[in-house]
Amino acid sequence: MNMPLAIRPEVAAALAEGRAIVAIESAVLAHGMPYPQNIETARRAEAAVRAQGGVPATIAILDGRVQIGLSEVQLESLATAENVVKVSRRDLPVVLADRRAGATTVAATLIAAEWAGIALVVTGGIGGVHRGGENSLDISADLAQLARSRTGLVCAGAKSILDIGRSLEVLETLGVTVLGYQTDRFPAFYCPDSGVALAHRVETAEQAAQVLRLRRQLDLAGGVVIANPVPVEHGQDPEAMEKLIQRALAQAEADGIQGKALTPFVLASLARLGGESLLRTNQELICHNAAVAAEVAVALVEGEERGA
Repeated sequence: MNMPLAIRPEVAAALAEGRAIVAIESAVLAHGMPYPQNIETARRAEAAVRAQGGVPATIAILDGRVQIGLSEVQLESLATAENVVKVSRRDLPVVLADRRAGATTVAATLIAAEWAGIALVVTGGIGGVHRGGENSLDISADLAQLARSRTGLVCAGAKSILDIGRSLEVLETLGVTVLGYQTDRFPAFYCPDSGVALAHRVETAEQAAQVLRLRRQLDLAGGVVIANPVPVEHGQDPEAMEKLIQRALAQAEADGIQGKALTPFVLASLARLGGESLLRTNQELICHNAAVAAEVAVALVEGEERGA
């Protein structure tokens, strides 16, 4: 394909050799948390992938190209630059044409990973149906893209500010396989348990890789969500979290914040209201997800080598 890709040499070598690679979304780097915690988290996430035997490939839009794998200089630039565009599926051609710097959401990262031939993507939490979405129709493009991309996505569930029950209903309607990783309940980003039960659970990276492999063999469009709860010691109390969310949503409504701007506004409000505790939770869940994604990526490669 004649795609505007710029693949970092380390990632290109890993692709050629059939090694395990994990794509990392960059929206959290540019929009998810303040500096210097954002660059520290990006480095830790990449290190977590390497520690499990994988090759990290943080994805972003730079100089009219979809960059697959970032250098230290590029990571630092995204972490500190102003006016970095938050890029979802609809935004890709515009940001590429304008040669603007862009940080990829889950949806755009899934697309770029599939273009490059990378089987696993990692994020913090997926987007979904916003509270009141049955009236506003404010539904993240992440869900529709998960129905298109034949890629595995490791996440700490959906962001706590969303309507998680409706988000899972949409994923079911779209035919996306959702696996609880060592859990029977869908996690809620900052909280290990949203209270919403899951139909399927796996205990090991090998089992998750087998589901992803079989979904491809069955020629089923769409990906696999591997819902990996934040470790309990780093999680937040659900009741206290809900109170903070209600305050943040009320402020967003008062300020007229809607659409694409709502999630970063509310997350920033939560970070301000929750302080260091929420920031640490965010950092830890991303790094935990990166480690699990690398384990699944390695298991997927090893299974393919065995012909499993």
